[in-house]
Amino acid sequence: MRAAGGLAGLRRDLCRHGVILYPAVDILDGDVVRLAQGDFARSTTYASEPLAAAKLWAAAGAERLHIVDLDGARAGEPVNLESVRTIVAETGLEVQLGGGLRTGQAIAAAIAAGASRVVIGTAAFDGTDFLERALAEHGDRVVVSVDSRGGALATDGWTETIALGPLEAVAALAARGASRFIYSDIDRDGMLDGPDGDTVRRIADAVPGELTYAGGIGALEHLQTLAQLAHPRLAGVIVGKALYEERFTVAQAASVLAD
Repeated sequence: MRAAGGLAGLRRDLCRHGVILYPAVDILDGDVVRLAQGDFARSTTYASEPLAAAKLWAAAGAERLHIVDLDGARAGEPVNLESVRTIVAETGLEVQLGGGLRTGQAIAAAIAAGASRVVIGTAAFDGTDFLERALAEHGDRVVVSVDSRGGALATDGWTETIALGPLEAVAALAARGASRFIYSDIDRDGMLDGPDGDTVRRIADAVPGELTYAGGIGALEHLQTLAQLAHPRLAGVIVGKALYEERFTVAQAASVLAD
């Protein structure tokens, strides 16, 4: 759990560390891929071995990884935990893991595999007290992902949507005790066109703790857009395709975000 200090403590942390870069390692059928706008039919393979990609980002200076078990997201349960276990053991990086974590047993297995944080998406909206139970047991290790497509919340591996906007979703989840969030703009994901800074600011205003942003980062200028928000709750940004296509380096991104 976060030590006492609340938002003041969070501000101190961000002043000390800047916005954290999370290189993305999305695993599908054993490969490292990136999807375009969350569409499984529009995937690009960048590596045939997740460990190799993780080692690449570790050698480049990354401190944390964002791993998505895309097979797990489709199956409704984790599929690639052995890859996660190997990555953590071989790189020593902190790993934030999402994809198919819809039961208490799945979360426990993810943490046993070495995940520092677990990302809950669909299961937070299943009409049960699953989220509350996960927060009670694992505290700040639980991150809730709010994935937006066309202004609606995307669920079930981004294959379905429900009539709930991202701001409404954040407010509802915060009322249930969630404090750490990922906001993913699926319409921008993989398109390299940059974030909507105004929307990111509004989402950050709504979260009670930390926000990590994902979607559309394609240039250092896009990272500057986020850094220049200087928002005390914007704690991280996930970058995938731009790193794999060498549009900038981990070191360059980290430098921009540190500013």
